[in-house]
Amino acid sequence: MFITPAYAQAAGAGDTNSMLMSLLPFALIFVIMYFLILRPQQKKVKDHADLVKNIRRGDTVVTTGGLVGKVTKVVDDDQIEFEIADGVRVRQMRSMVSGVRAKGEPAKESKDSAKETAKDDAASK
Repeated sequence: MFITPAYAQAAGAGDTNSMLMSLLPFALIFVIMYFLILRPQQKKVKDHADLVKNIRRGDTVVTTGGLVGKVTKVVDDDQIEFEIADGVRVRQMRSMVSGVRAKGEPAKESKDSAKETAKDDAASK
């Protein structure tokens, strides 16, 4: 009885500012997610790729399964072989290494390659 429908009133024209203001929270959430989640994860992936790429013979590594061993051989770009106990060698994918505990000494040069390096140095002078 006292309630009158307001069907005759025309809706106001849509304001572009109000549309942009309604999208602003979504954009703000995306920016916050990028800096708090995505960017640190990308850095972590890059650091792990560098760690895996720089595994050398003699390094003590920890796998994602928890095995700790000393790298005895780098088989190829994807696999390493490491010793977890005396005489027990295991092949593992490089990507499954979670960390390097101790860096081993780099492989020593053989006498022939050392002589060639010395000859190259003398020739360049």
